[in-house]
Amino acid sequence: MAAQILDGRALADRVRQEVAARVADFRSSTGITPGLAVVLVGDDPASQVYIRAKMRECERAGLRAELHHLPADARQDAVEAKLRELNSDPDVHGILLQWPVPSGLDYGQLIEAIAPIKDVDGFHPVNAGRLLEGRPRFVPCTPLGILRLLEAYDIPVAGRHAVVVGRSPIVGRPMAALLLAHDATVTICHSKTPDLASFTRQADVLVVAVGRPGLIGPQHVKPGAAVIDVGINRLPGGRLVGDVDFEAVRDVAGWITPVPGGVGPMTVAMLLHNTCEAARWITQGSSPSTNSPGM
Repeated sequence: MAAQILDGRALADRVRQEVAARVADFRSSTGITPGLAVVLVGDDPASQVYIRAKMRECERAGLRAELHHLPADARQDAVEAKLRELNSDPDVHGILLQWPVPSGLDYGQLIEAIAPIKDVDGFHPVNAGRLLEGRPRFVPCTPLGILRLLEAYDIPVAGRHAVVVGRSPIVGRPMAALLLAHDATVTICHSKTPDLASFTRQADVLVVAVGRPGLIGPQHVKPGAAVIDVGINRLPGGRLVGDVDFEAVRDVAGWITPVPGGVGPMTVAMLLHNTCEAARWITQGSSPSTNSPGM
């Protein structure tokens, strides 16, 4: 029997509606509209597409979104100054620095220039450390969206073996920490892992975030496992595919995310959630309830 498809688009739409209701209540009680500032450095075409999608979804949810576009030759100190300016802007509750940034800029240092209380991407070392300690403030949007997907489809995590393929600070590492916080036994694999299939075949939950099309085939998957494909790869003909051979693996897995339409929409949905939480926390002095969508 073919795997059940985890429909990220449908769930993301429900999350957006939830956020819209919360934003309306928040605006009614405080007179404040939660605001997100997106900082784009350079003119990367893919980044511009992603930003348009994020800002469109913010507006649909009733959030205020503003774009700050800096030239590709912007100096490190100029970008940091813009981020510090946004830190002090009371109308901005969340700040997102679009990745990638042009060569010559230190992305990690730029992230550290964002106030942790406005770091809705969850990449600041303070927020990363809190997640690792099990005391999260903001969880990176992609791992949080994956957990929300698992919960929505009643896929158990506690007591199960989860394998994460990929160790980036954006997805792999925070995903492992989040699964561990939810009582999974977690294995992290990466480019130097020998005999990858010997690890992935043990996974009840397999999360793949590498950026290599077709890396995971049916020989890598335990029958009945939940397979979460974070990869987005554009083939020479223009077709988007993930890191998982979808058609072959869906006959082995119990659940699987499509590409596109799986993890991507949930990433944007969790950005809306985090921005709404940041506004509530900054305005009312209460801690963001990352518990509500998966913590």
